[in-house]
Amino acid sequence: MKIFVINPGSTSTKLAVYEDETPIWTKSVHHPVEELAVFQSVSEQYEYRKEFIVRTLSEAGIPLAFDAVIARGGLLKPTPGGVYAVNERMKHDLIYAEKEHASNLGALIADELSRVCNCPAYIADPVVVDERMPEARLTGIPGMERISIFHALNSKAVSRKYAASVDKRYEDLNLIVVHLGGGISVSAHRKGLVVDVNNALDGDGPFSPERAGTVPAGQLAELCFSGKYSLRQVKKMLSGGGGLNGHLGETDMIAIAAKAEAGEEPYKGVLDAMMYTVAKETGSRYVALRGQVDAIILTGGIAHSKYCVSVLKGWIDYLAPIVLMPGEDEMGSLAYNALGALKNELELQVYRPE
Repeated sequence: MKIFVINPGSTSTKLAVYEDETPIWTKSVHHPVEELAVFQSVSEQYEYRKEFIVRTLSEAGIPLAFDAVIARGGLLKPTPGGVYAVNERMKHDLIYAEKEHASNLGALIADELSRVCNCPAYIADPVVVDERMPEARLTGIPGMERISIFHALNSKAVSRKYAASVDKRYEDLNLIVVHLGGGISVSAHRKGLVVDVNNALDGDGPFSPERAGTVPAGQLAELCFSGKYSLRQVKKMLSGGGGLNGHLGETDMIAIAAKAEAGEEPYKGVLDAMMYTVAKETGSRYVALRGQVDAIILTGGIAHSKYCVSVLKGWIDYLAPIVLMPGEDEMGSLAYNALGALKNELELQVYRPE
């Protein structure tokens, strides 16, 4: 089976062609800031991104002839995990999504290209996967529910890989997955369902290289009404300008970890505090699974840092066996899901949120 994978990022587009589970061609391009600056919104980038993809395939001598096209899922309505065929409701919700992100374009482009190829278009495990138990939804303010936005694709992919490595099914295990990236998500997987997770985009949980995570509510309210900041500025503090970026003015984890390991302040104090917030969030997921945890999986780019992993292990290594699966393979995970759908090994879901 020949599968084309599309992964639009904020300033990049990653492409790959797989034969079954083997990548036979990959391409990752950073889009110049000046080219993206002419667009007022992400939705306006649609033709630009689509034409770039078609041109790149043509230049590589790859014909538009695939068994499936699969894209990274965007900011849809909350939906269970799995592989989804792109449908009209999905396209509508991506076009009119409340939050903007380049991943919203993926399914739209995949759908158009799939019509040329006369093949199915899919997405899998979008960031809005929501399988949480009722207790994980409510906050102390009526009408304000917690939001599930996390690294669903990689979190579920590493869970399945770990399960296979111990000759078990994902659906038979209880796992905590700690995804350590620009945003940090800590998810509790109970028998194949993510029953609790933090909003890793702009909500709660650990602070991270770019996000503020959970902050004191009263102090945040006072800041919002101080007259010093606009709504846009406050949201930037929460996502993009918060976390290590806010404290240190940089997000280069290699450099920050090296300075922290050497004992240089404020790097050590801030980074150690970040890892402590990750540990606390991990502990809360341990509670969500009632202490029945088969393994804690550390994944994402920061899991490559020996210093960060060592600090985190120092707080949580008594909870459950810790498994290190650094980095992320979104492209391979998407190809795996498409192949599973094509072979009827993974049940094809229908996107129809309430």
